[in-house]
Amino acid sequence: MEKYLEIIKKSYSGYWNYLKYELIDLNHWDNYFYGLIAISFIVWFLELVFPWRKNQAVFRKDFWLDTFYMFFNFFLLNLIVLIALSNSAAELLDDVLGIVGLQLSDLQLFDSTDLPKWLGLLIFFLVNDFVQWNTHRLLHRVPWLWNFHKVHHSVKQMGFAAHLRYHWMEPVIYNSIRYIPLALIANYSAQDVAIVYFFAIAIGHLNHANLGWDYGPLKYIFNNPKMHIWHHAKELPENVRYGVNFGLTLSLWDYLFKTDYIPHSGRDIELGFDKDEEFPQDFINQELYPFKK
Repeated sequence: MEKYLEIIKKSYSGYWNYLKYELIDLNHWDNYFYGLIAISFIVWFLELVFPWRKNQAVFRKDFWLDTFYMFFNFFLLNLIVLIALSNSAAELLDDVLGIVGLQLSDLQLFDSTDLPKWLGLLIFFLVNDFVQWNTHRLLHRVPWLWNFHKVHHSVKQMGFAAHLRYHWMEPVIYNSIRYIPLALIANYSAQDVAIVYFFAIAIGHLNHANLGWDYGPLKYIFNNPKMHIWHHAKELPENVRYGVNFGLTLSLWDYLFKTDYIPHSGRDIELGFDKDEEFPQDFINQELYPFKK
């Protein structure tokens, strides 16, 4: 137990120092803090220039709440929960495997870092996105997980910042499920995968933005605003009652596994879920909602 407490302590101090470094150092291109800000301003600018719903306010409903969620979930949540939890879980897994004389590296299918960098990162991206697509489906099908995911689906007007409006338990679930699959193929540094994460953030922001784009033929590969709006539709046919269009970055999985659904332009459809008028409107009560249920 003392070992794990020390890991948690070092995780907190290490991430805090990293976060301070991100805030003051502008000399490296993979700065996650300012990268998020830059992507957010670019997509917001696109919303203002090419609005799909032209009567939607610049500062739409819950704009500031979603902006708070964006920074809380992307940075403070890592400081409070995820880094310490991830490092402790990794050590615990190594200890469990050690009982039978194994290490996680012994189970590695292949090391994608041995491949050309572009190919290794492509494999990392595809595996990561596919695992997240499946996890996203679980969030809709398992009732107690759905109660956490309701925070994200409580958005009533779409905008770029809605991308990162989610309950703090969601990344715990995502990271727990994808840890082993990713560990079995590679061990990339944060700098190595920065381009992958920046791309995923940009696509995610665009998916939730007030934009009427589908990227033409590329819509069968990349998720897009016209597709993702239907993921947030309040009313869906009975045969797809657990949801549709689960892709995060790629739409490819939805088309392959027949979970795609775009019956017509979804520009003016109502967003949310059944009885969402009873859902809390403030951050604290939204975070407490799943535990009360």
